[in-house]
Amino acid sequence: MDSTVRGTIEMTAAMAILGTIGWFVVMSGEPIMDVVFWRCAFGAITLLIICAALGLLRGRLSLRIVAIAALGGAAIVINWLLLFSSFSHASISIATAVYNTQPFMLVAFGALFFSERLTMTKLAWLGIAFAGMLLIVHASPDVGPDAGPNTGTGNLGTDYFTGIAMALGAAFFWAVAAIVTKKLKGTPPHLIALIQVCVGVVMLAPFANLSHLPADAWSWSMLTTLGVVHTGLMYILMYGAIQKLPTHLQGSLSFIYPVVAILVDVVAFGHRLHPAQIVGAAAILVAAAGMNLGWTLWKSEIPAESTQAINRAKNVAGRQSCANDPAPPACSRPALCSMPQCNHLRPA
Repeated sequence: MDSTVRGTIEMTAAMAILGTIGWFVVMSGEPIMDVVFWRCAFGAITLLIICAALGLLRGRLSLRIVAIAALGGAAIVINWLLLFSSFSHASISIATAVYNTQPFMLVAFGALFFSERLTMTKLAWLGIAFAGMLLIVHASPDVGPDAGPNTGTGNLGTDYFTGIAMALGAAFFWAVAAIVTKKLKGTPPHLIALIQVCVGVVMLAPFANLSHLPADAWSWSMLTTLGVVHTGLMYILMYGAIQKLPTHLQGSLSFIYPVVAILVDVVAFGHRLHPAQIVGAAAILVAAAGMNLGWTLWKSEIPAESTQAINRAKNVAGRQSCANDPAPPACSRPALCSMPQCNHLRPA
């Protein structure tokens, strides 16, 4: 099987698994603090086995790497707590749509802390996402006939804005974790994930209700699945796909996650959104896709006469270069040749 096809299958499966996570969280019937604790615990066991099988535990990690990974782990755990909590306030559909404002959090961090330039295209996508947010908060979604006490709609309508705020907070801490993880280039991602879930176990152990464990097999099956499938297996599939797929395809397939989450919310819990909220969710997802995939809303066109003149000048310069040096040397700065703005000759 072609590696790209295999990577596509793996990424699709990973995002589909991630899209069902809200159903397992709600149906577990456990407090969110306990749900995240057991996800970390079962996830740590699974990832420990995976890392051992891949031989990732043989090397020694520096204290700096462990500290940075632990900091990212703390952000990820807070992210899970906020996101899972938002399901019972604003529904899985709305929380997932709002949560996909993550790319804009990264853009804001880049502008504030890394002096990255905000282009007009980025600002336009940000404006579209903000407009979508306004449409979403306009009114709470209706509850379908299948909604019940375990469908994540316990206080729907009264603290709807709290749920939206939690989803935004979850996106913020995801962006923090992403920025921190950038400092760990060269560290196996499976090992980073293992450190992060271990940090979650340590962080939440004092707050988890370990004296009153789930009494039924159903709750345990939900919690185990969250740790083994939605953490261990999902990371294997996702990281395997990342190694095989180009960035643009990874970004495209990542939007399977919110689509599946919204479908699960509609089918399993009967949640119905107002038309304005459907448009708002679509606006956020399209804007996030545009940001991730580098879409442009307009093009700066060069007049045809100018383009022809530039091409003629390049042709003349190229002929003169070849006449003076029939066999030009390889690029003296090959590291730059992967960058679009590099005009040096690429090495063979």
